[in-house]
Amino acid sequence: MKSDLVETIRAELRGRLELLAKAARAAHEAATDPGSKAESKYDTRSLEESYLANGQARHVKELAQTLAVFENLTMRDFSADEEIDAGALVKTKRQGSREVSYFLLAPSSGGLEVIHKKKEVTLLSPDSPLYQKLMGLRVGESLEAPPLEISGVS
Repeated sequence: MKSDLVETIRAELRGRLELLAKAARAAHEAATDPGSKAESKYDTRSLEESYLANGQARHVKELAQTLAVFENLTMRDFSADEEIDAGALVKTKRQGSREVSYFLLAPSSGGLEVIHKKKEVTLLSPDSPLYQKLMGLRVGESLEAPPLEISGVS
């Protein structure tokens, strides 16, 4: 299941990269268009477009680097009795509830949510407090804050 999940993440990142690259190209064209030349000393339109183009180009570069990480990523499967470690897909449920959540302890892209096999999976990166709290736990153990019970790992 995890190889399919990683491919879903790759597809999501590719799609985001394509959209962002188009937006960055459009912002660059707007910033360099002769028609966007300042009409007065108070007209900052060209400068603003330049800042936007620069920020989007930087974001495209970061996203491309993230995609490269996932393009070369292989994740091992975990057995139910192993400690949670990097690469684990963790199934949790809120204590006292039937609400199930899935978290993938990923190398980057923390916060990214993807739908895989009709389930929402949230990526946690190593700098995430929840990632750090889950490390070393086992199925059946719980966290107090947030109140989660580990109900599966793969």
